[in-house]
Amino acid sequence: MLTALLMGFSSGLPLLLATGSVLQAWLKEAGVDLGTIGLFALVGLPYTLKFLWAPLLDRFAPLAGMGRRRGWLLLIQLTLIVAIAGLGLTDPTRGLPLVTLAAFLVAFFSASQDIVIDAYRRESLADDEQGLGASLYVNGYRVGMLLSSGGGLILADFIPFSAVYWAMAVAMLPGLATTLLCVEPRVEAGTPRTLREAVVQPFVDYFSRQDAALILLFVLLYKVGEMMASQMSTPFYLDLGFSKTEIGTIVKLFGFWATVIGGLLGGVLILQLGQYRALWLFGVLQAGGLIGFVILARLGHSLPGLALAITSENLFSGMATTAYVAFMATLTNKKFTATQYALLSSLMGIPRVVVNTPTGYLAEWLGWEGFFLFCMMATVPGLWLLTRFRGWMEAEREASAQEPNAVAEAGKG
Repeated sequence: MLTALLMGFSSGLPLLLATGSVLQAWLKEAGVDLGTIGLFALVGLPYTLKFLWAPLLDRFAPLAGMGRRRGWLLLIQLTLIVAIAGLGLTDPTRGLPLVTLAAFLVAFFSASQDIVIDAYRRESLADDEQGLGASLYVNGYRVGMLLSSGGGLILADFIPFSAVYWAMAVAMLPGLATTLLCVEPRVEAGTPRTLREAVVQPFVDYFSRQDAALILLFVLLYKVGEMMASQMSTPFYLDLGFSKTEIGTIVKLFGFWATVIGGLLGGVLILQLGQYRALWLFGVLQAGGLIGFVILARLGHSLPGLALAITSENLFSGMATTAYVAFMATLTNKKFTATQYALLSSLMGIPRVVVNTPTGYLAEWLGWEGFFLFCMMATVPGLWLLTRFRGWMEAEREASAQEPNAVAEAGKG
């Protein structure tokens, strides 16, 4: 569980450096228009396409003595640290193509790191531990995001953005230490013996399950509204006249604790409610939490309003993400963990890359209040689709609950 927490931190820290608030603020300060800032969401394409190279990470072990998962993780984290530092060497005021290339490399190595970390967590934890493991992973992930966004924006008021990126490259070192100290997971199901088996069998195995295609559509839609809102949140705050220090301070003071509470509360409630009811409840709360942005759009420059918007978004999004991540983990076969989980999480990343692309134009067209109301409505299709899975999800929960009783009765016999 501690490893899940630390790996979550390492996974969450690079995301906003390449595709989120830190890069958005840097571009905004450099005079880049909102439409172009929105188009920078395309830099995150590796998060959507990572299932294409995930079979290689399932099939091969690059470093003798490190194990398959730890070996890949060590190589990827070293290159990711270099890529983050390299992004700090670019300058948006002189040339966006170089900034785009450097951000793309950060996104590619970050997505590759996610593949291995997701596989490691799935293989290290039993099915009934996935909810709590996802809770700690999400907490670590959100803390990493908060450090890079809140901490990065505060630092940017005192040092150049280039130095902020160099500091964040150093902040990746705890993740590297975790990789060196953790234990390689044992996989009783075995590993792919050939590249063909690593590429073909994961998809054959996944699509043999009930509602396989609908599950992929649900994964695509469940968090689409929240992701769209997050894509434009920093330009929104800056447009209302908040300083980078004000934004970063509120994120750190309110967003941090909302993230911790949301993640832990989500993990505990999943054990009580089961996956179906948790996904439904948390999804509704996640949509309702976006009302904080609408209220802030009406209030204007209001620190209490900013605190409300950031707290509600972090709290409810953390709960929903915990259930979402645990759900995807239980769907995977441990023999093909990296590829199957990458397929599911790639779809999770599509809204961040493709759907988020026009968000800048939508905000200009609808206005901030209309834009965030639109984001709230965008959550409805995913919640409706979830109702299609209720039968088999509740049946699986009942079967899982009966297994310990059967074991106990066998022990008495």
